[in-house]
Amino acid sequence: MPLTIYNTLIRKKEIFKPLQKGSVGLYTCGPTVYNYAHIGNLRTYIFEDILKRTLKANGYTVKHVMNITDVGHLTSDEDTGEDKVEQEARKQKKTASDIARMYENAFKQDNEDLNILPPQIWCRATEHITEQINLIQTLEKKGFTYKTSDGIYFDTSRFPDYGILAKKNIAGIQPGMRVNEREKKNPTDFALWKFSPKEEKRQMEWESPWGIGFPGWHIECSAMSMKYLGTSFDIHCGGIDHIQIHHTNEIAQSEAATGKELARYWLHGEFLELKDGKMAKSEGTGITLATLKEKGFDPLDFRLLVLGTHYRTKLRFSWEALQAARTERLRLVNFYRWLKDEWNTSPQKETVDYKKYRDEFLHSINNDLNVPSALSTVWNLIHDYWRSGAGNNYEDIIKILDEFDSILGLKIKDSQLEIPQNIKALQKERDIARETKNWEEADQLRLKINEAGWDVSDRTDGSFVYPTFGS
Repeated sequence: MPLTIYNTLIRKKEIFKPLQKGSVGLYTCGPTVYNYAHIGNLRTYIFEDILKRTLKANGYTVKHVMNITDVGHLTSDEDTGEDKVEQEARKQKKTASDIARMYENAFKQDNEDLNILPPQIWCRATEHITEQINLIQTLEKKGFTYKTSDGIYFDTSRFPDYGILAKKNIAGIQPGMRVNEREKKNPTDFALWKFSPKEEKRQMEWESPWGIGFPGWHIECSAMSMKYLGTSFDIHCGGIDHIQIHHTNEIAQSEAATGKELARYWLHGEFLELKDGKMAKSEGTGITLATLKEKGFDPLDFRLLVLGTHYRTKLRFSWEALQAARTERLRLVNFYRWLKDEWNTSPQKETVDYKKYRDEFLHSINNDLNVPSALSTVWNLIHDYWRSGAGNNYEDIIKILDEFDSILGLKIKDSQLEIPQNIKALQKERDIARETKNWEEADQLRLKINEAGWDVSDRTDGSFVYPTFGS
């Protein structure tokens, strides 16, 4: 099956066709580094990682670019308030640069812990001020900008297709419904360059043709994506919350400047929600990856929890759901380790059709990244192998599980067999019962082990417990 993806721009799935055969330009919106990323943020990066792995599995070379927003993102997404990084620097009595680097490093560590493949290019907004100024100057020459007392703004009335991504009803937007109008010509106009307040000196500000100031949030992504991927590239990704403002404004300013389509495909991940609503750092409801670790969870438990829900469907987070994901991941790891370390050498009763499962898995992945369906295929394969009597062709199933995990990213090859303490305790009791020839008690303990989803094998060097995987 060819790769099909849901394109937010046209609100339907379509077959992916890159601009250049065999290669893909991918831009993903990165973090604003004023705080730790919460697990709702991280869900988006996991979905983008699955996309990247799927593209690679389909034979594409992927050039992946991700920005680091270390200036210009105000406390309101609508050009008002204080710069988030500067605000946090003042609170912590540190420099803005120190704050940005601290949270940038924390974000990169979260990505590593979640086994998210890093982009080929990380690009910081503060290191691309010249490119942003040049882009604003291009827009100015083409008549898309105007000046107010607090900055240089993009005139959305000059761009006929403004709002095409978000399906905005521009005529229906009334002044004051989105922002306080101030000197803006249209309610949807947005800042390209903000002037530094006269009454204070910012830590991050630069000279420009319009005066000392700093770039708007949206201009950075346009300037950097086009610098590294060209004026038109294949895929642009982000969270669903970027559709209405950030990505809509990116399209307007980029395409107004170049006259070319910025990105051919736009993909957006849905929210991760708590019981009481959306997770948000600004509201103090952000659970971080560090919180999960403190509670004894592996970051890959969270990765599997995310993979169990399609990226375009809301995911309701709960500790019970995370525990279930942990149990499922350990069963998968334990099965793999059992194959590698303690495989059954008896002949198989039946042959497992590996091609069928491989085709099913790739069909699901290529159908708009349907990972939940792909995971079902993984478990069906394991159950089929188990039902067939295991057998001595274990190398075949190891090979296909490795191939599956190159997309799922759960690192099952690198994980160790993990036996629960209660199972270890039952195993020890049974070993003692066998040593004292108390066969009836040994049989009862085996049943208890079986009821918990495990089995036991007796060898000359002692017993070995391993997970069972259905009939």
